[in-house]
Amino acid sequence: MSGPDGFEIVLDLGMQPLSDSFLPPGHDGAEYTYPLRVVRHTEHPLVRLDTVVPREKMFHDEYPYHSSTSTRMQEHFSAVADRFLRDELTGDDPFIVEIGSNDGIMLSRVADAGRRHLGVDPAGGVGDIARERGVRVRAAFFDEQCAREIRAEDGPADVVYAANTMCHIPYLDSILRGVDALLTRDGILVFEDPYLGDIVERASFDQIYDEHFHFFSATSVQHIVAPHGFELVDVERLGVHGGEVRYTVARRGARPVGHAVAELVAHEQAMDLHGRATLEGFAARVRTNATDLVRTLTDLRAEGKRIAGFGATAKSATVTNYAGIGPDLVPVIYDSTPAKQGRLSPGAHIPIAPSSEFRAPYPDYTLLFAWNHAEEIMEQEVAYRESGGRWLVYVPDVHVV
Repeated sequence: MSGPDGFEIVLDLGMQPLSDSFLPPGHDGAEYTYPLRVVRHTEHPLVRLDTVVPREKMFHDEYPYHSSTSTRMQEHFSAVADRFLRDELTGDDPFIVEIGSNDGIMLSRVADAGRRHLGVDPAGGVGDIARERGVRVRAAFFDEQCAREIRAEDGPADVVYAANTMCHIPYLDSILRGVDALLTRDGILVFEDPYLGDIVERASFDQIYDEHFHFFSATSVQHIVAPHGFELVDVERLGVHGGEVRYTVARRGARPVGHAVAELVAHEQAMDLHGRATLEGFAARVRTNATDLVRTLTDLRAEGKRIAGFGATAKSATVTNYAGIGPDLVPVIYDSTPAKQGRLSPGAHIPIAPSSEFRAPYPDYTLLFAWNHAEEIMEQEVAYRESGGRWLVYVPDVHVV
């Protein structure tokens, strides 16, 4: 199937709603929808969506995702901040800029250490939370113009950092021009995002939704940054969010290129990560997983089993709407985010209840949409397992835990 110029469609997940657009009870009006399709470039190592959802529809004052709701992510970002404070923010009056600073989970630690910093985030609600934590925030979408304004007001940055943000941005050329204008000569761009290799290997198709426009690999990052005078100098595999890579980018020749880069590129070449056959095989596994999941839920309901969902994640919108899972199969989803509680899930309209209500009498089976936080959730919900409850997971295939 053909896609945008130079691209071909490898996976079609149908019409989808905005993944973080949780609806008020009784909502019966129209929802914004768009075609969720993954495309690969036929000549270059690029995998992305073919439809750009207007950024204002996704990132706004009521954006419901808060990084700090997960203990594991709190620990993760504290470690990131400590690493920057130790290795990069050590000179005379160092300065760090974070693209997509969310609720200030990382920069609050930098602020506490007394280092100059700036968070850039268009979502006003989470920005207010960050400010309450002592973080300096600019309410804006980061792009070349924004970067030049920051440079004029604050001077050059030693580090530009982004977590789960670069993959959201279709206009990477403007971002990289902005980074070029903002960074010091030996400064670095560090970003971490879901890794295409993990998505393909695990068939984690719920990593595909409106906010995730690009699916990065070491090979694709090399290709994307090179025209702007940058090179990939380090990569690090991360276990968070179902498998990510942290990419470190510097001006060409400014820093040595680590061995990890060549190793990961070689791994991608060995698995033919960007090849048509590999991605079509991934798409076939996605279709099988969705069919198996619906069959399993249908059989359990026919047996009279009580079912619930856990984690009203953005990822869950892809699963429920592609597979056709509604309140008839999963009557409720429990979630810890106050902004989602009492509302309906996008498209599927499954009611969202506070996770504090996940208690006896427990459901017999719970579909774990937040599977990337499985260890943390299962540690918190020991009583559920002890009561005989079972977790249902669909990555890398449908199975009961």
